[in-house]
Amino acid sequence: MAGSHQIFRTLERATLDAGAALSRVSQPWMFDRADWFELAAKHTPEGKPLIIKARDGGSACWLFLNQNDHSAHALSNWYCLRYGIVTEGPEPPYGQLVDGLRAAGVSHIRLAPTAMEDGFVSALHRRGWLTKREPINVSWRIDTSEMSFDEYWAARPSRLRNTAKRKAKSAKLDFAIGQSIDATNWAHVCEVFENSWKKPDGTPALTYDLFNRAAEARTLRIGLAFHEGQAVAAQLWTIEGGVAIIHLLSYREDAKKLGAGTVLSYQMFKHAIDEEGVRLIDFGLGDHAYKREWMEYCVPLYCLTAYHIFSFSGLISIVKMVGRKLSNLRSRA
Repeated sequence: MAGSHQIFRTLERATLDAGAALSRVSQPWMFDRADWFELAAKHTPEGKPLIIKARDGGSACWLFLNQNDHSAHALSNWYCLRYGIVTEGPEPPYGQLVDGLRAAGVSHIRLAPTAMEDGFVSALHRRGWLTKREPINVSWRIDTSEMSFDEYWAARPSRLRNTAKRKAKSAKLDFAIGQSIDATNWAHVCEVFENSWKKPDGTPALTYDLFNRAAEARTLRIGLAFHEGQAVAAQLWTIEGGVAIIHLLSYREDAKKLGAGTVLSYQMFKHAIDEEGVRLIDFGLGDHAYKREWMEYCVPLYCLTAYHIFSFSGLISIVKMVGRKLSNLRSRA
């Protein structure tokens, strides 16, 4: 069967057509699912939804975008650890996906944060697109397969281990790790972040909606540290399919000396490794120094920008890009 593409202008039609292919059962990565894209569209409506589906034989792929005139960007938000083309089957028909972009009137795309996406980039080149791929971030990770927490902890830097031991002994903290959200524990989370050095990205409504959905799916792990009855540190993880993702963590600034963030992390890592047997822990976006102490390696993430060189609007976008670069060079001179 010859490859083909379809264009959808609403998420509802795209997900109805896809059926189970975009469900939790078929897509292990939470940012590749229909419910994730529905959440992104609900809370970050920047443009009109554009979903392109390509199929060739037993393989298919989808590109979820927000479109503004001839430009389109990733349908996503601040919490996405890696935006990618959703695939089904062994050989995704990237060429038909690129054909769908032109059929939808798109001549400029921006996707971030992405992994390499080499097959898609090659398909863009073959069909007359100029691409630019720039590193913009990293994701720190550690493989914990067949590893006990004691083994994991013994491999951490001595400074981290000594700090955690000292603070755990002196701070006299209590801990709670749960899978559900209720009025009480969510109030504790909000209180910690309101008094923290680190504010959650996005809006409170988006934050609650995302993690409430995770709680309903039983993938949420909400960790709290208390000192004399007051919540002083909070963390929001998801654990699914053997993969733990650390989405949010913070502590009260006025309780910094307690080291509650470090000691709560100790408890969360121990729970994830020993109690839930996770095989991979992802510390989310950012090349923060403290993440290196807990993790083992980092994965680069990119911004992929592409312009169709055989369209007027694509050429205009290229001219604007070159103009911005020249302007930046002049400002540095």
